[in-house]
Amino acid sequence: MDIIHLAQDELEVLHLCDGEGKSQIEAGICIGVSRGTVQRLLASARCKVAQALVGRKALAISGNAPVLQ
Repeated sequence: MDIIHLAQDELEVLHLCDGEGKSQIEAGICIGVSRGTVQRLLASARCKVAQALVGRKALAISGNAPVLQ
């Protein structure tokens, strides 16, 4: 089975924006990065999740699991 790797920072941004409903600016403040970085990470995370779902591929989280509040 093919595996798509989702980086820890992509997961964290995906959770903050889509899971908690924070704006990209708010998410950036939470993790200490610019809105542009959040936008890039979010686009990448959404693409990877969509590819995994549509392609019936495994989704693996790379790196340490984030501490979500």
